[in-house]
Amino acid sequence: MRENQNNSREQGMEKYFFRASSDDFKKIPGSPIAYWVSSTVFDLYSHGANVGGVSSVGVGLQTGDNGLFIRLWHEVSNDTTGFGFTCSDSARKSMRKWFPCNKGGDYRKWYGNQVNVINWENNGAAIKKNIPSAVIRNEDTYFKRVAAWSKVTSGSLALRYFPHGFVHNDASCVITSENANLLSAITAAANSNATPIVFSGLNPTLNFVPGQMASFPLPVNISEHAEVFAKYGQRAIFISQLDWDYYENSWDFTSLPLLHSDHHQPTLKASYQKLRAYWREMTLEMQRLEEENNRIFIDAYGLHDELMPEVPLSEITLTCNPHYRYGSDKSEEELEALLLADTMRELVSYAVGCMFGRYSLDTPGLILANQGETLADYLAQVPQPSFPADDDNVIPLLDGDWFPDDITLRFRQFLRVAFGDAHYEDNLAFIEQALNVKGKRNYSLREYFLGEFYNDHVKRYKKRPIYWLFSSPKGTFSALVYLHRYRPDTVSVVLSYLRDFRKKLASRLDYLQQVAINPSASQSEKTKASKEADAIKKQLIELDDYERDTLYPLATEQVELDLDDGVKVNYLKLGAALKKIVGLDAKGED
Repeated sequence: MRENQNNSREQGMEKYFFRASSDDFKKIPGSPIAYWVSSTVFDLYSHGANVGGVSSVGVGLQTGDNGLFIRLWHEVSNDTTGFGFTCSDSARKSMRKWFPCNKGGDYRKWYGNQVNVINWENNGAAIKKNIPSAVIRNEDTYFKRVAAWSKVTSGSLALRYFPHGFVHNDASCVITSENANLLSAITAAANSNATPIVFSGLNPTLNFVPGQMASFPLPVNISEHAEVFAKYGQRAIFISQLDWDYYENSWDFTSLPLLHSDHHQPTLKASYQKLRAYWREMTLEMQRLEEENNRIFIDAYGLHDELMPEVPLSEITLTCNPHYRYGSDKSEEELEALLLADTMRELVSYAVGCMFGRYSLDTPGLILANQGETLADYLAQVPQPSFPADDDNVIPLLDGDWFPDDITLRFRQFLRVAFGDAHYEDNLAFIEQALNVKGKRNYSLREYFLGEFYNDHVKRYKKRPIYWLFSSPKGTFSALVYLHRYRPDTVSVVLSYLRDFRKKLASRLDYLQQVAINPSASQSEKTKASKEADAIKKQLIELDDYERDTLYPLATEQVELDLDDGVKVNYLKLGAALKKIVGLDAKGED
């Protein structure tokens, strides 16, 4: 009886053992003890080509001080930034200071994460002076087109195509090849669902380093048939680039997708529905492309018994795909509500950009994006704007229509120009309903501007906002300015708005006090007037304190800003005059 029990126990334990030859481990570079790898994968390492055999693989430079040498692209002047240079010599001769920097980033396949610039003026002279803290690696890869991935990952590899023009940071690793089709084919292979199995023998951790990628096996004939292997990957790169450029975070953003002629309809709701249908088809096309790409490499690697080509929607890394953008743990209704709300927030953000002259309804791309530019610079590019930019670079955010350039009034004007008068009320209601994701009663556009807009802006621009919010301590007075149009007298302009607003509040207080003592007023009218009067008295004290202690002293200083210093430095120069951004002054964020 005991013997039978022992035999059963031994047979059961066999399910938890793997059998592999030590000779098989030697087939994998570094001879790791990868006992979970199948014989098919072992053979790939011994008979196949690898990435390092057909291309060059490396890691980028280490600046020694990212806070000094790296910025988000929107922080600095556009005219000091050099995009699209194909070699170091042409970049040096351009006399530009900032150049696109490949700095890793979030999990995203095919294209994207292009948000940083690096001080590479005169071939990085300033960074090279920072040696030994700075370490310059693989300089010959700078400005070449590459396939790149983030060195630290969430557990899955995601290669992205980068066109000419980038300097590479050590948070990112790169693959270079003079053969564009081969580069796309390698990207397609690494982005296929064969990669986790093929790579499992090399790297079961969260870091993918160049040496491991160089050893990544490829189909034997990939160099001879690169165009075939790249077929679906190239189309996926194209779609991913389209998706990336739909949003303000891209330096190649030209206009809001809602306003494109392909999607623009008589009503905003219909426009969104048409755009949403386009995004849905775009996502499904990407899903089809990825599945066809998987089939190619499953077949090439001989992994039919181990893999299926299907890809869930949550793994289609397009921003317009809510299953990826918000996660797969939500219902379809929740996902659609979130996507609609964010699309309306993007509409509002674009409208504010038009108010400041960063964008224009009449001309694609950036208009005002250089330090100290004025309305005259705007009119030189857009002589007869259908929706003109603000003349003094100060836009009030207040609880009522106290000024003709109040942000809520200006947005309503924008909406009329962009979508016409015929359906204005319906369009406005559609926006307000979409923004009201928390289900507040009678939620208005003004409530969004006062309560959520600036937080959304700070988040969208990764805690490096370009629109700065002057705000009294309790928010009775607030006004936006555009950083790139800031001048030393801008605070004085804000101060004049504050004083004008205070006068208007004082006049309102006088009126309310008259109502409170008017014998012909009803008791409820008197009570209501007294209550509002008490609130205004407190607001006037707040404004007096804000002017005396903060805004007036700052206005007299005529503070100079240099965009090259970055938002993190410049925002703090205006101190308590601005709404505090949590974490902006934290160390180690760069």
